[in-house]
Amino acid sequence: MNAVRKKRLFIVLAIVAGVGIAVALALSALQQNINLFYTPTQIANGEAPRDTRIRAGGMVEKGSVKRSGDSLQTDFVVTDYVARVTIRFHGILPDLFREGQGIVAMGKVDENGILLADEVLAKHDENYMPPEVKQALEQSGMSKQYGKAGEAKQ
Repeated sequence: MNAVRKKRLFIVLAIVAGVGIAVALALSALQQNINLFYTPTQIANGEAPRDTRIRAGGMVEKGSVKRSGDSLQTDFVVTDYVARVTIRFHGILPDLFREGQGIVAMGKVDENGILLADEVLAKHDENYMPPEVKQALEQSGMSKQYGKAGEAKQ
């Protein structure tokens, strides 16, 4: 093989190796940032991984919000009307957070099955429900009982 062909071969191999390394690093970074959504039923059944950041959502049960008197800790129960999961959040809840409304919380499930949330997202208007929460309600058969906003029909 002459010198020119060897040089071209090394250049092509270096480019292929560089692209391969870049793709591997990108996929590795993306895999660590994936937050899968789990319903309260899946969490209660133990399907959600422990000590891995996940998203969980459902409807906040009426009468379940318990605020600590001396800190920013709030405990509340989220349900998909099949199972219930307690969520513990330390911080300021969104202004639109209310009982009977759909929310999505991000955090880790501890050994007791409590979701230790580091972020809570509430719906932004009365006609919006997070897609994951809406799908969970449809799977549990409760979407007809609860209107577009997740409010119980009178």
